[in-house]
Amino acid sequence: MKTISEYLGADHKRCDALFAAAEHGVDQGNWAQAKAAFQCFSEAQVRHLAMEETILFPAYEKATGNANGPTGVMRAEHKQMLGLLEQMNNAIEELDAAKFFGCAETLNIMMQQHNLKEESMLYPMTDRALFDKCHEIVDAMAHINNVIAALDKVD
Repeated sequence: MKTISEYLGADHKRCDALFAAAEHGVDQGNWAQAKAAFQCFSEAQVRHLAMEETILFPAYEKATGNANGPTGVMRAEHKQMLGLLEQMNNAIEELDAAKFFGCAETLNIMMQQHNLKEESMLYPMTDRALFDKCHEIVDAMAHINNVIAALDKVD
């Protein structure tokens, strides 16, 4: 059985690899490749944030009774990352490598610091607080696309 830390840490690595592929496409001036690679990265990153915000964070907050702690900080950082993703997408649409790399540098630094906080502090805290529900939470995160589709039907 994978822990929450193992599952989400592996997803960080997957997102990092997709990010590098998008950067490579822009660096090579291959805008079709860059656009496709960025789409893959963006979808993976948004999915990762959704796993945390719709499944992990609410479960952790319920288990600990603390909705104003580390999850609040992570949500604020997620919002900043989503803004940078939008700017990077616009840069690709405009074929503007300088704008893309300016945003990419900021996002990369932010993601590395954010991921370090999650992997060294938050995820181990969730592993402890949600030990009895670990399998259920990892399974729900693995099937997040189904969860999102169900939430869309409610709206």
